[in-house]
Order: sequence, then C-alpha cells, then structure tokens
Amino acid sequence: MSDPSVPPRPASGVNRDPVASGNRGPQPVALAGKSGGATEGASSAGAPVGLWPLTFYFLRLGALGFGGVALVGMMYRDLVERRRLVAEPEFKFAVALAQIMPGPLAAQVAIALGYFQTGLVGAIAAGLAFVLPSFVIVVGLAALYVAYGGLWWVQALFYSVSAAVVAIIAVAAYRLARATNKRDPLMWGIFAGLLVVTAWVRAELAEFFIMAGLLVLVVRARPRWLDIRLPFLALPAGSLVLSTAPMVVQVAPDALVQMGLFFAKAGAFVFGSGLAIIPFLYQGVVQQFGWLDERQFLDAVAIAMITPGPVLITVAFIGYLVAGLPGAAVSAFAIFSPVYLLTILPAPWLRRHRDNVQLKAFVDGATAAATGAIAGAAVVLGQRALVDLPTAAIGLAGLGVLVRFRLPEPLLVLAAGALGLVIWPLARGA
Repeated sequence: MSDPSVPPRPASGVNRDPVASGNRGPQPVALAGKSGGATEGASSAGAPVGLWPLTFYFLRLGALGFGGVALVGMMYRDLVERRRLVAEPEFKFAVALAQIMPGPLAAQVAIALGYFQTGLVGAIAAGLAFVLPSFVIVVGLAALYVAYGGLWWVQALFYSVSAAVVAIIAVAAYRLARATNKRDPLMWGIFAGLLVVTAWVRAELAEFFIMAGLLVLVVRARPRWLDIRLPFLALPAGSLVLSTAPMVVQVAPDALVQMGLFFAKAGAFVFGSGLAIIPFLYQGVVQQFGWLDERQFLDAVAIAMITPGPVLITVAFIGYLVAGLPGAAVSAFAIFSPVYLLTILPAPWLRRHRDNVQLKAFVDGATAAATGAIAGAAVVLGQRALVDLPTAAIGLAGLGVLVRFRLPEPLLVLAAGALGLVIWPLARGA
C-alpha cells in the first residue's frame, strides 16, 4: 500500500515544469546519452543535462561551425529543437545576457549555457571547448603563414567563403527569429527595427537591446509602480559602446604584457558580435602599436572568416605573428577572460529571478533584438563580401542549398572554398 503522504511521481520521460514547457502542459524529455543512465532534458528550473554532453557539443561546434554570430542560430537548432538538451526559456536567458554585456555573442551564449547547466565548471568547460578547436586551427595556419611568407590561397578562400558565410548567417538569423518570435507582431517589429539599425550603423549597439527589452516589459508585463512614475535611467547616447578613438594606456615595454592589456580591454569594453570588434582591433594593432601592417591584418581577419569557431579567434593569429605561440596564447586568454567573467557574474541573479514576469518580458525583447542584429550583420558582411558577380552567385547559391536541401554548413564552406581556389586567380588576372 502506498503512503498517502508521499505525492505521486510524474510519469517517466515527462517534464512537468511549467516554465520550461511554456505552460503548454507536459513535454517530452530528450535523452542526453546512453552511458550512465538516461539524463532528462534540461529546463530552466529542472535537472541539468550534465557536463559532458554539452561540452562535447561545443567542442564539435567549435571545430565545424562557421559564421560567427550564425553559431547562435545553430545552437538553438541543435540544443533546443533537435536534441532538447536546453529549454527555450533558458536559451533566451543566455542570449539576453550575452547581448547586454560586452563581448562576442556566440562565445558568451556558450559560456552562459554552460553555467546555467553545471555552474562555474560548466561555464569553463563550454567556453574552452568552443574556443580550443579554432585556436589550434588558427595557430597552425599562422605558423604556415610565417614559414612561407604569406599564403595566397588565404585570400582566395576568403574571396569565396565569406560569400558563403553571408548565406549561413542569413539563414541562421531567419530560422532563429522564426523559432523565437513565432507569430508575435511585437517581436517581429523589434526584429525589423534592429535589422535596419545594425545594417545602417554597421554596429550592434547595446542601448537598442536594452530598449527592446524595456519595450516588451512595458507592453507585456508593466510593473504597478510604472503607472505612477517612470524612473527610467537616462543613458547618454553611445555610453555603452566603446569608442574606436585611440586610448593611451601606460603598459610595460614587454610585448606580451602590452598585448595582454590591449586584448583584455577589447574583450571587456566592445559590444556586439566578433565582427564589431574588428575596427577596434585595427586601430590598436595597425595604427597605435604597429604590430602588423594593413595587409597582415586583413589576412588575419580572412583567417578568422574561413576557419570554424568564433570570429574573435583572429587575435590568436595576430598574437602568433607578433610573438609566436606565447603571443597567440596570451592574446586569446586576454580577450576571452573578460568575456567569461562578464557572463558568469550576472548569471546567478538571472537564474534566481528566472520566474519573474518582468524579467521574462525583458528577455523576450532582447532576444528578438538579437535575431534582428544577426540578420543585420548578414547585410553588413554582404556589402563587404559580395563584391562581384561570382561572389554574388556563390552567396545566392549557398542561400538556396541551405534553405532547399538543408546542406550542412561545413560542406557548403568546403564547396565555396574549392570554387574560390579556381575563380580567384582568374578574377585577379582579369
């Protein structure tokens, strides 16, 4: 006979958490692995999925994922829709946190998801797994670059792969927006607004993500005190975006110390995607310190675009050219350390207040703004990458095969790279 004081257990394989299921009733739970027993899918308030499934996923994404900000859309597709390792509310919290804090979007989302699942250890594991594969690849290419005095095929690959990356980002932005905004006209309005703003100013401005979150909060979950008074904090225009004007910093003459301080500053104060940090890096690396000439810097950006993982890994290439392997390690550590700290510091507060209706509304608005900014990044990159008829054809063809045949992104990048090796010498000769 069962003890009437003990509540009945829910049926196996069913998630009863109303927050994770969006108040739609019991939801099926995915299995995270076969060894060590089944693991229930994570929810914003339920059992974590575990350290290793998420770590191995980010290791694979860091080795095979292209497109920078497009990686956020891939995370949603893989972790939320297909594998159901992460609940949608938790993913939105990670995106919102990444957007309102400085640093590259994709790396911050990976770190935040790792923290929400398994705490500080998960954040470290997810961040390292996401960055390490691209770091190894970029350092290897930098060694070849130094040994052979430049690599002509880097420009050939950049010529075609960047066009394919435009298609990858555009499709990822659309799919992420369709999944998170659903049929909500307010969210799609925010999406359209941030797309236009990002494409117009060619930057991702943190003020607009905050404004989008506050807009949804006021419309959907207005606090009672707001009906009496409006104590909004006045933010001066541009206060959350670091200027690219030269900043004089007193540093030690040692190159490693100087690089560490510069890249730490870049990681701590520049908002937006990895592409948003390129002008700041150019100002410091080429103009202020003279570590690289303009051709070398463009090659460094090209390497970041044609290799998997976050675009920000270009700093490892720069560091290697300046001071070898120690320079690459110091540069990468310096730029990603502030990103890690600025992601995990506010994360506990977000996790404690995840059921707050005002916070949920703010997160929905910030997420909608993020999808619009990713789409705007595709427009900005398209203006730089689609420079002639062949690159436009590669971009359109990539868009078609991704939408129609759902071709895996690495295969598209390989095909585009092969075309570039053939077309670029011909186009240059013409």
